[in-house]
Amino acid sequence: MSLRASTSQTIGPYLRIGLEWMVIEDVAPKGVAGERVRIEGCVVDADARPVNDAAIEIWQANSHGKYASPEDTQDKPVEPGFRGYGRSLSDDAGAFRFRTIKPGRVPGLDGKLQAPHINVGILARGLLKRLFTRIYFAGDPALETDAVLANVPEERRRTLQARPGGPGEWVFDIRLQGDAETVFFDL
Repeated sequence: MSLRASTSQTIGPYLRIGLEWMVIEDVAPKGVAGERVRIEGCVVDADARPVNDAAIEIWQANSHGKYASPEDTQDKPVEPGFRGYGRSLSDDAGAFRFRTIKPGRVPGLDGKLQAPHINVGILARGLLKRLFTRIYFAGDPALETDAVLANVPEERRRTLQARPGGPGEWVFDIRLQGDAETVFFDL
């Protein structure tokens, strides 16, 4: 009997091949109410090298703060055509992108409104489990009262905040490990 560790199964390395037909980068088509935004960024490893085979999934509320889910029973407008979910696959430079709207505020577990945010899941080769994080919008005054963000050490909160790019554009990079690692949550 050997006590040596055996290898573990990791995801990939062929996410692009298996999931390319399921890419949904346009989360909020024309006609959906709200402030239109483009979110783009790069997934990098601990050495700041691009991760060229990651799947980045997002889910979010509409501009009224209602999720496109039957489980969201809030009395808020439903937006026809709003998917509330998207998937982008990182390219050779580690880049991903989404076209959506800035989400409205949703209540947290305590009933208090959270800052506008987009939920993110990341799958990539070398990961044993899916990673979860959030995209907040830098400069939003609601960041000061967000209960989830308040639980993150102040010096690490910037890793959860997209920074403005050009008009209507936000940049959110995901660092999987190392210095300035993105904050990830256990769900």
